[in-house]
Amino acid sequence: MGFDSSKMSLAEKLLWSYGVTTAEHIDLEAIAYDRNARVVHRHLEGCEARLVAHAGRAVISINPANSEGRQRFSLGHEIAHWICDHNTGSFQCASADIGPQNAEAKSVEAAANGYASQLILPTYLVDPWTAGRAVSLTVASELGTTFRASTTAAAIKLAKRSAKPCAVACHSKTTLVWHQRSSSFPYELHIVRELHPETEAMTMAFTAQAGMTRPKKGPANHWLLGRDAYRQTVETQSLKLPDGNVLTFIALS
Repeated sequence: MGFDSSKMSLAEKLLWSYGVTTAEHIDLEAIAYDRNARVVHRHLEGCEARLVAHAGRAVISINPANSEGRQRFSLGHEIAHWICDHNTGSFQCASADIGPQNAEAKSVEAAANGYASQLILPTYLVDPWTAGRAVSLTVASELGTTFRASTTAAAIKLAKRSAKPCAVACHSKTTLVWHQRSSSFPYELHIVRELHPETEAMTMAFTAQAGMTRPKKGPANHWLLGRDAYRQTVETQSLKLPDGNVLTFIALS
């Protein structure tokens, strides 16, 4: 398998410099240690992760109460701060600051999220892994397991990299929290703000139902607004998240 390092992001080039050629090679704590940053897992008040830097060395604290995927993303986020923003000082990053859904905004925290996303799910390894696979939450879950990432982070990566029109959306009981569309997703179609009552996602949001639904085809206008949405169909699959929100993968048929 050949890799072109000239097309890699900064985070991917860092992985490449350590000889990372498989998902199993991505050892974030080892990278942090090599960069003079010690990683500790301890209870934190008011933040998900913390970076304290002094005299060319750092301590990165990670909240151990979260899932492995969440902890690894938080660590990747703080590594990004240490490598890219070390002249700025120390960081206390709240839950809202850390997450792959925030990687597109233009801010220091968003830049750290983008860097972390590529550390956890580097494109040069994800693209070969996804080649020939359909896009769905099932595949996202498998991708997350392989790369020790959350299903949310993996689903966002799938949507960003997919050549097919698809999107991943996160809904609370009352509104659309965030979404990520593929580049081929029709610009005139928009994700609905409120969950449709005839969707499994609505049932999940308002009941104790957990787990992941099976892929299901249905009317596009249950999920999308815009011209001719009522004429189209989509395949959807939903997952109840630990915070009670519902994650849904939407693929145009």
